Amino acid sequence: MLKAAPIPGYETGRLNVSIEPSAIGGVTDTRERTHRSGSENENDQRLFEIKRDLLQRFGPFWNSHQNVLLRRQSLSRLIYYRDLYQHILDVPGVICEFGVHWGATLATLINLRGMYEPFNHSRHIFGFDTFEGFSTVVEQDGPGHAVGDYSSYGGYETVLEEILALQESFNPVSHIRKFKLIKGDASATASQWLKDNPHAIVSMLILDMDVYKPTLDALNLLRPRLTKGSMIVFDELSSPNWPGETRALDETFGLAGLRLRRHPHQPYCAYAIYEG
Repeated sequence: MLKAAPIPGYETGRLNVSIEPSAIGGVTDTRERTHRSGSENENDQRLFEIKRDLLQRFGPFWNSHQNVLLRRQSLSRLIYYRDLYQHILDVPGVICEFGVHWGATLATLINLRGMYEPFNHSRHIFGFDTFEGFSTVVEQDGPGHAVGDYSSYGGYETVLEEILALQESFNPVSHIRKFKLIKGDASATASQWLKDNPHAIVSMLILDMDVYKPTLDALNLLRPRLTKGSMIVFDELSSPNWPGETRALDETFGLAGLRLRRHPHQPYCAYAIYEG
């Protein structure tokens, strides 16, 4: 049995992930927040140790067998995005996710597209991220955050692009690339994306940048590309740890300007169907 060292930050609720050097990226410190209890952290670390050992034993069906280690929270996230995706099946346009991090949501969206509209090659998915963590943190974001939090590691976007291409390869019409990663500060890259894609309607706008400034800019810039029926998805709305996202919404649409809804599986996530 492989034995992992304790993961720093578990006991404090602020997860400074530094498990061991990766074969492709080195040590990663993402400074992620958690809401787990001490016992949950211990049990999660134990699952991590077991998974490292079992992945070497699962054989060619490892991707299915690893579900034995899937936790309730991760399954809830998948169900959440499945439910959201079904709202846009009759809405034309692309999906834009602002705040990619490791790319789990992008991979989920690619697979949901392959399940629910496998031949809709117009449903391109764009992922915006610095891949270097927060580029700006301001007063509206509250205490405890710093530039560089939630980084991946240098060059990770290249690895993620390969992962997403492989995910897409298992779906129909895979010879047409239907996703794109856009690296940089969203306050700048969103403007350029709009110029490069004058045709694009946004059917789903996902805001998972957590902090105020880029969220504010993305809402202002992408708003004209929404159509009635488009979805706006927030990841940290009404969260005491991340006030910047709510502040950005309040200063753009106004809190009464959207009919916000929540999902039973996600405490701080919220979404709205844009009504114009």
